[in-house]
Amino acid sequence: MNLAAETNESLAHFSNVLIYSAMAVYTLAFLAHIAEWVFGSRSAVGRTAAAITAASAPAASKVTVRVAQGGGTAVLERPKIVTRSAAGTRDVPDGPGAAGGTEQGDLYGRIAVGLTVLAFLMHFAAVLTRALSVQRAPWGNMYEFSTTFAMVAVGVYLTLLVLKKNVRWIGLPLVTTVLLDLGLAVSVLYTASDQLVPALHSYWLWIHVSCAIISGACLYLGAVATLLYLFRDRHEEKLAKGEQPGRFASVLERLPAAGSLDKFAYRINATIFPLWTFTIIAGAIWAEAAWGRYWGWDPKEVWSFITWVAYATYLHARATAGWKGRKAAYLALIAFGCYLFNYYGVNIFISGKHSYADV
Repeated sequence: MNLAAETNESLAHFSNVLIYSAMAVYTLAFLAHIAEWVFGSRSAVGRTAAAITAASAPAASKVTVRVAQGGGTAVLERPKIVTRSAAGTRDVPDGPGAAGGTEQGDLYGRIAVGLTVLAFLMHFAAVLTRALSVQRAPWGNMYEFSTTFAMVAVGVYLTLLVLKKNVRWIGLPLVTTVLLDLGLAVSVLYTASDQLVPALHSYWLWIHVSCAIISGACLYLGAVATLLYLFRDRHEEKLAKGEQPGRFASVLERLPAAGSLDKFAYRINATIFPLWTFTIIAGAIWAEAAWGRYWGWDPKEVWSFITWVAYATYLHARATAGWKGRKAAYLALIAFGCYLFNYYGVNIFISGKHSYADV
């Protein structure tokens, strides 16, 4: 065995060690986020219920009577009617966040973010050394795609934090799913570091696959916000009707308002949709260079297009009366479900020209 091969194997082994190290630190971040939610203050249900009820109740209509000059007929001046927001949500304030505004909860939250940053750096180093071990883009199989996908999702989250966005509430579900993704990658999807199949030897690998990973990571964050929106919106509706809130009321009340979650999900989905569109176009161009045709109805191509149609339907629904709020949210979750099937199902269970999972 020559020295170059040994060096490559050493880098591949070091990449594996870094992945497991990152998982250990992500676990600590997960526990810190749990502590942030547990030790954060539990806002009073009664106060929140009063705020939501007041926001949901229609304001009393005041009618001003103005008597015309000269003793003419009186004129009734009716006020303008303010309707609910377009998304169907209530004009209520955002919750105080996972920490609940307490020093102890905020301390655990800052520790969680710090650990997430450390884990991300290890994660990034693992992906980089994996690439260096074979001198190519680290996206040749499902193991490499999954580890990079999780890394980019964390990177987007940390970028939003740096931009001073109120997204620390994503921390717990993000770290949880990253741990699940990496656990699946190292146990079921793991593939030894090796060279690419001939069809993947192209600069389009860097363009097409990187766009797919970035798109998926952002769509994942949009899906998390959409799911939380459904729970928070149901909670607000119960309080507005004067019903007893559920057992997770203290958690839901610390989330942003349903309107804020809905707006965040829509903005991130709408922003990344053009990139997903370009991903499909770039794949078609690469397919022509590799297989001599732009489109061949391969399962991966079909499900990429189905995912595009699903998100296009969701975005169109947001601009259509009667398909806003929860209905649009359900469409967003269905669209992300299509992406997940395209991500896992097509590669693992369906044979095609894109079957590079090596599972």
